[in-house]
Amino acid sequence: MRTTFTLIITLIVAQASIASEPIIPAPPQLAAEGYLLIDAETGTVLVEHNSKQRLAPASLTKIMTSFVAATEINGGVASLKDPVNISVKAWRMEGSRMFIQEGTQVLLEDLVRGVVIQSGNDASVALAEHIAGSEEAFVDVMNQHASRLDMVDTHFMNVTGLPDENHYTTAADLAQLTIALIRDFPEHYKIYSEKYFTYNSIRQANRNSLLWRDDTVDGVKTGHTEAAGYCLVASAEREGMRLVSVVMGTRSEASRAAESQKLLTYGFRYYQTTALYTAGESLNKVRVWGGTHGAINLGLEENIVVTVPRGARDSLTAQMDIGNEIHAPLEQGQKLGVLTVSMDGKEIAHVPLVALNAVEEAGFFSRLWDAISLFFLQLLGGDPLAL
Repeated sequence: MRTTFTLIITLIVAQASIASEPIIPAPPQLAAEGYLLIDAETGTVLVEHNSKQRLAPASLTKIMTSFVAATEINGGVASLKDPVNISVKAWRMEGSRMFIQEGTQVLLEDLVRGVVIQSGNDASVALAEHIAGSEEAFVDVMNQHASRLDMVDTHFMNVTGLPDENHYTTAADLAQLTIALIRDFPEHYKIYSEKYFTYNSIRQANRNSLLWRDDTVDGVKTGHTEAAGYCLVASAEREGMRLVSVVMGTRSEASRAAESQKLLTYGFRYYQTTALYTAGESLNKVRVWGGTHGAINLGLEENIVVTVPRGARDSLTAQMDIGNEIHAPLEQGQKLGVLTVSMDGKEIAHVPLVALNAVEEAGFFSRLWDAISLFFLQLLGGDPLAL
């Protein structure tokens, strides 16, 4: 039977006492149909209520509209400097508008700002028609991206968020989309922090009032229809920690901002994002049998970053589970064990331990000597991984 070698590491030696344990209050309860607070880097959900309930998104839809536009621009399908012909359909769109004129040409760059900052329904349709040929074709691309991003409870019927019984999403799906937008298109995301945009001599303010209240907030998008209520996806970054909040179905503009601020304040005050290990860092060096080298370094292919309550880092422990013996040949990146990080007995990370370097198989006589040595070591109860 194959056994494993377990190495337990205390990340920081804790001086355990009741007084030193972090006290985390209950999360805020919001006057909203659904909401979510998540750490953008680790994906840790800090606050949640009805986050997977399908709801009307209103203009939060335009986060996906701009995501698709950024994807196509980044892929060379379209350019920010493209002149876009404005159709009658785009010009006649109701609701929030950029005030573009039928029969004119508008730079795609301006339309993107019209979508993001002014929440223009006219700009959204014009952008969609330019990139995909029609709004319907663009919506099909939106739904394909939703599927690719595992937005399993989302379906789009238009690019604007105007009411439709088959047009819905969830707080969880919108958080997933927003994190992808920030991660994949950082330059495009900067537009979401712009407070004003002027087009056709009409200056309009970004509807996200948190941009004026909190300097750490740099996005994202508001929405409102009678069916959806007042909605807001917000994101802020403080001391290297980025949080995304989604609030759907509040009663007023003031309420959606206040409730979003409650979530962000709670998250930043009581939690922290902590980097534990770096990809490629040697976490352990163990014996290799039958190889041209007698040892191999073990580490990770990706950084380990976790979200924990403030003051709780001392209670983290890491456990390495490694095969009882390791034999050459070995390839760089080959999985040789597992690293598990826990806090107070609860697992918070579980990632492969891999070989950081390759080890070729040794010649016949070297392998024979190692086999004999390993036999007697095991007979005496020695550790086959120790150097």
